[in-house]
Formats: sequence, structure tokens, C-alpha cells
Amino acid sequence: MTSLAIQTAFLGDVVLTTPLLRVLAQRYGAVDVVTTPAAAPLLETHPAVRAVIPYDKRGADAGARGLLALAHRLRGAQYEVAYVPHQSLRSALLARFARIPRRVGYSSGWPFLYTESRRRPNDAHEVDRLLALVDAPDADRRPSLTVTAADTAAAVRVLDDGAGNRPFVALAPGSIWGTKRWPGFPALAARLSATGDRIVVVGGRDDRALGDEIVRAVAGATPAPRSAVVNACGALSLRESAALIGRARVLVTNDSAPLHLAQAMGTPTVALFGPTVPAFGFAPTIPGDASLGVDRLACRPCSKHGPARCPLGHHHCMTELSVEQVVATIEETGAIHRRD
Repeated sequence: MTSLAIQTAFLGDVVLTTPLLRVLAQRYGAVDVVTTPAAAPLLETHPAVRAVIPYDKRGADAGARGLLALAHRLRGAQYEVAYVPHQSLRSALLARFARIPRRVGYSSGWPFLYTESRRRPNDAHEVDRLLALVDAPDADRRPSLTVTAADTAAAVRVLDDGAGNRPFVALAPGSIWGTKRWPGFPALAARLSATGDRIVVVGGRDDRALGDEIVRAVAGATPAPRSAVVNACGALSLRESAALIGRARVLVTNDSAPLHLAQAMGTPTVALFGPTVPAFGFAPTIPGDASLGVDRLACRPCSKHGPARCPLGHHHCMTELSVEQVVATIEETGAIHRRD
């Protein structure tokens, strides 16, 4: 049976959908996936995926014309079933307009557009919510990505000092949501570097300035060689970044896409939650990994994603999360050990 999955949410959501894709592939054979152009490379090499169909819903394919054009294209593929894990009207309409005879989505979304509706458990991890779409509670919950030899080679080249095999701690200081960014990353990098850890900063082009700030903090704190810190923000593709994270001893990250890349690559993870909370369903899933936040604040959580600025003007959910707490939590994972 030819099946289709429609997942055009954020990058992290796409990574967390990979356990669902594995279940579909085991049951029906490799699945086709409609996703965003940004996420497409993450799935192009995945063994559960037959083909990736990019949907530029905010660009070239925006609006009703783009939706109907893609629906017409999907109709020609004659899919028998579509699974719609993304709870958006646009995704539900795409499956309906493509005239796919069996359409499976959540009852909390747009059930009148589906032929079958599933209950989406709210008090569960996002992976479990996604697996509920195919009634697979006992499936392997681990997200997964497949990187190529070229991806790994690019990840090693970005270190560019001949020390590609030297262990390092990866830091991901960025997020598209301003209040999700922990301001302590430069101080953390300086602390770790002073005790001998190599630092690699990961992120996109928009995170380059955050990486530069971390580089300056390390340079100002210790007479370490230049190779003690590398700003890889914007230097790698998503899959190459996943390959780089996969080589790290541990990743320290905000509640953002690198968290899920690390989980998919099996890298120990310390996730920092400020305006959002792990109970939203996006915490690390690997045993021994950690989530950290300031739990005593009455104002937390303040929104689903985290606003651009703190609504109360103080940003205590992040500023009161100390470097000492983060270092101690990293050590609890076993990835590094104190060398005072």
C-alpha cells in the first residue's frame, strides 16, 4: 500500500515524527512525506522514507493556488492513505483535496476532513502523541536520522585544525523564540574551556553572532589555543550539523531543534527550558539525559512556544538558571567530570 505522511511543522517536530514514519514503513513499506523545504534534507536519507515532497507553504507554494497545485500533484500519485500528524487546517485540506481515500488525523484537529480520527493524548511526550496516530504504543520511541559519509566529512572539516577526533562539548545557544535563549552560554563555555573541554557552537546563520560572543568569552577567560572553541553556526547544513552533534560528548541546548537532532543521533543532552516546560512534550527521551528549568516561578510557562520578549520584563525563567546548575547537570549525565 502506498502511504503518505504530511508533516509541515517546525524542524524539531519533523525529527520527532521519525518513529511514526518507521512504524508506517514496517507496516506498508517506505512512505512518502510532504514537509517543508527546510526539513526535507533531514528525511531524504531516512530508510523509512521513499520520497520527500517539499511544500513551501510560506513561499513559492503559499496561498490557495499553491495548496491546490500540490494537491493535484499528489492526486496523480494515487495514494491509498494519508497520515496527518500536523494539526493544521492546511495539512488536512491538502489530504482532502488530493482525494486520498483514507485520511487519518486527530479528533482534536479537523476530524470532518478525515475518514478516521484518533485521540491525541495531551499528557504525553510528542513522540507518543504522534505514535497514537497509528496506535503503536509499544513502538521504538527513539527519533532517528541518517547522515552520509559526506555529511560527516563536512562536520569534521569545520573543526579545521586537525583535531577532528578530539572530544568536545556542543552548545546550541539559539532559538527563533527570543525568550527561549539562555543568556549564560558564554559564561558556561568559559567555565568548561578553563577546565580543558573543547567547545563547538552549533546553529544556523542567524546564530552566528551568539557563537561569536561565546568565542570571545572563551578567549577572554583562558589563554587556551584557538582550537579550544569553534563557532560552527551557519557553516553546515542541517544534516551536517546532525553529524557534528553526533560526535559531541554532550549537547547543551535551549528548547529548540538541536535538542531533537541530538536525540536522533544518540548524543547525551542537557535541555534548558525557560518560558516553556518539559510537560509540553518536547523533553529529551534518552534515559540519563536531563531537562533543567526554574520550577518555582508562577509565571512559567508563559506561552506555547515562548514569546520574543518576556511579558513581565524580567526573564527570570532564564536569568535565574545559573551556570553552576548547568555544569552540575552536565556532570550528572556522565559526559564530563569536574576537574577542579
